[in-house]
Amino acid sequence: MRLSRLKRLPSRVKRAARFEIHAHWRRQPLVIGSVFYESFSGNGMLDNPEAIFRELLAAPDLAHLTHVWALSDLTQYRAAVEEFAGNPRVSFVKYGSAAYYRALATSQYLVNNATFPPDFGKRDGQVYLNTWHGTPLKRMGYDIEDGALGTANIVRNFVQADYLLAANPFMAEQMYETGYKLTGIYRGTLVEEGYPRIDRQFLDDAGRASLRRQLTEAGIPLGDRKIVLYAPTWKGASFGRPTDDIDEILAHVAAIEERIDTSRYVVLLKTHQSVHKLARHRPELKRMLVPNELPTNAVLGATDALITDYSSIYFDFLQTGRPILFFTPDIADYAGTRGLYFEPDEWPGPARMSAREIGDDLAAIAENGDAVPEEWRERYLAAQRRFTPYEDGAASKRVVDIVFRGVRDGYRLRTDLADDGRVKLLLYLGGMRPNGITTSALNLLNNLDHDRYDVSAFFAQSRSKATIGKQKQIHPAVRQFPRVGGMNGAKLRHLARHLDFRRGRIAEHANIPSQNRLWNDEWSRCFGESRFDYVVDFSGYGPFWATLLLHSPEAERSIWLHNDLASDAHREVGGEKKMLHSLTQLFTLYEQYDHLVSVSPTLSDINRDGLAEYARPEKFTYALNTVDAEHILENAQADLHELTFDEETGTNPAWANALLAHDDEVTTFVNVGRLSPEKNQARLIRAFAEVHAAHPATRLVIVGAGPLFDDLTALVESLGLTDSVFLTGMQRNPHAIMAAADCFVLSSDYEGQPMVILEALVLGLPIVTVEFASAKNALPAGSGLVVPQSDAGVAQGLTAFLAGEVPASTFDYVAYNRKAVGQFYAAIGAE
Repeated sequence: MRLSRLKRLPSRVKRAARFEIHAHWRRQPLVIGSVFYESFSGNGMLDNPEAIFRELLAAPDLAHLTHVWALSDLTQYRAAVEEFAGNPRVSFVKYGSAAYYRALATSQYLVNNATFPPDFGKRDGQVYLNTWHGTPLKRMGYDIEDGALGTANIVRNFVQADYLLAANPFMAEQMYETGYKLTGIYRGTLVEEGYPRIDRQFLDDAGRASLRRQLTEAGIPLGDRKIVLYAPTWKGASFGRPTDDIDEILAHVAAIEERIDTSRYVVLLKTHQSVHKLARHRPELKRMLVPNELPTNAVLGATDALITDYSSIYFDFLQTGRPILFFTPDIADYAGTRGLYFEPDEWPGPARMSAREIGDDLAAIAENGDAVPEEWRERYLAAQRRFTPYEDGAASKRVVDIVFRGVRDGYRLRTDLADDGRVKLLLYLGGMRPNGITTSALNLLNNLDHDRYDVSAFFAQSRSKATIGKQKQIHPAVRQFPRVGGMNGAKLRHLARHLDFRRGRIAEHANIPSQNRLWNDEWSRCFGESRFDYVVDFSGYGPFWATLLLHSPEAERSIWLHNDLASDAHREVGGEKKMLHSLTQLFTLYEQYDHLVSVSPTLSDINRDGLAEYARPEKFTYALNTVDAEHILENAQADLHELTFDEETGTNPAWANALLAHDDEVTTFVNVGRLSPEKNQARLIRAFAEVHAAHPATRLVIVGAGPLFDDLTALVESLGLTDSVFLTGMQRNPHAIMAAADCFVLSSDYEGQPMVILEALVLGLPIVTVEFASAKNALPAGSGLVVPQSDAGVAQGLTAFLAGEVPASTFDYVAYNRKAVGQFYAAIGAE
């Protein structure tokens, strides 16, 4: 372990130095008139940023501007560096270097076609133009299955941008508004004035000759042949590696060349950024590989026919009016995995499954005088009208007018995305681990009225499979803000922040200017210019998150109290009160929240009394948790054998075999919950031992994981119950296990409103629970049996069930949810 830490030390030191450098420059004044450009994380002077840069550089009235480009490799892109070596207004920095973070932090204007790194946060006075990099054919963002997982840094960049550039109305609506869920949240300006990079395609004869000369100088033997550009996209990790792609591409090019007149056409290759890094080192590609530093759209301007697959490059090429061919041998897999916005019969050219068919199409185009054949023409013209309506060669000038000259009249600008009439609601969901709070949060998101409320969820991004699994369950209407990266700011200021926490002074954050700036900067880094009417800390256990939410712009703020928090603070695990300090600090923040929401009326009374020194009594209220009955019932139908079967051993675990035996003569009690002191499964095991001695045809299944797993296992062994008491550990579908049991039992010392009781009610299970303050709030009238909170009390309940004295549950979950959601709205002040 120590050696591993030593190995990581250099990278940690380097990362710390980077943060400190960034923090230093974020404290310095902005350099007024400076413009910072980044394209594809520094992979060349390319795309829309390059077109805008050249427009600005040539504008006499903007000669006061200075320009800084980020490049990932100053040697690889030396042609760009050399082109402007004599221009004092243009400079270059290495991506990720100290100079890079200086430019990012101090430039007045920021121009990017993708995303800045996670630690980027736009400062006051900076103007951020995000141009993106193409009209999408492939589905984007939330339009992809589980697409929310990859949106974190993208949405974070978008909501910080003052301007988002759309090439056409389709891109504005399908990508920005829907694909990345900016409707309801984006407060900047959406610019629909065409794409500056497409201006680069308007080449006169001299421009075409210059571009062809650059290709020749790069080692491509053009001669006087017409250019056929093959530009496949990279499918990503799910479709192979870049190395595999290169070998496959070479085979495709060879097959195409077999079918065409190579004295008339030359096939050139334009690879995706991820593939080019390897492709440029392959000697067999030298005769065809387009250098990455050449702007793609300038190459398109000199291209006579385009071959692509799912790349947005075809939307740009439409402007030329020249033929487009689609080579899609993997379309079944790709469309099924990634998804497409248009079917092939809508594309402005034929979609072919083999490279030979592409070659035959090129031969037909040659016979047609290199023009688009008649059978494709109508589709082609329709696509031009839809996707290139504003491409007249002057898009760069219009964008410069809007962003740098402040001219807005007469341009196609939209500032209405945030004003969709819905109430804006942000919920912090907690750690998203498989537990009762996460279940409660997911259920609530499923039950909210998404037509009336624009809902955003906030949580820490995680690599944990269990956490990702829960993230995937978030309602599809909900916008997600997974927190990526960390807080900006000098290490000394963060040290002061940590010391304030240790000294019990976290509640003073707003009164200490340096600390207040740290938190305000972090809010802006995470949410940009977003505004919410209601901000909810639904987790209610983290002082860091509770503090951050208090730095939202003006909003009504609520924090959830899922349990008897005073008791939680003093709960001992291994002889230590591990939550005492953090919860005590959290309590000191309560007075700054508008509403302190417990999950039952009784619990609200308990927390009002137990936390009276921290908040006024009128702040305390309650809202019952909702329940996702449909999901529970669906899970209950799952095949338990398939859920628990271990392919390596070819068996099911002993507890599953016991349930799968379907022995009607054996009664199964089940408990589900974290194995921690307040759940007191030890009491349940001891009580079961007494009942089992008198009624051997019984067993107990305890589902869950936690710090007491080993202690409980030892207790089972010491009582000789290894054949009748089973600890299953964490299970991804506890409902199937519950459905196979006969009676649900709860033996906790205290609970808020136990979600697992709601789940048992939905499944119709008879319920035995010990007496705790909110137990009766959790059970509908006439359901379940409440027993004393003791070993004897639990044993009494188990015996009562065996005697047929515990009634089956009756539960109208539709009416219950309607009531609970109404209480939620009222509790946060929304109704």
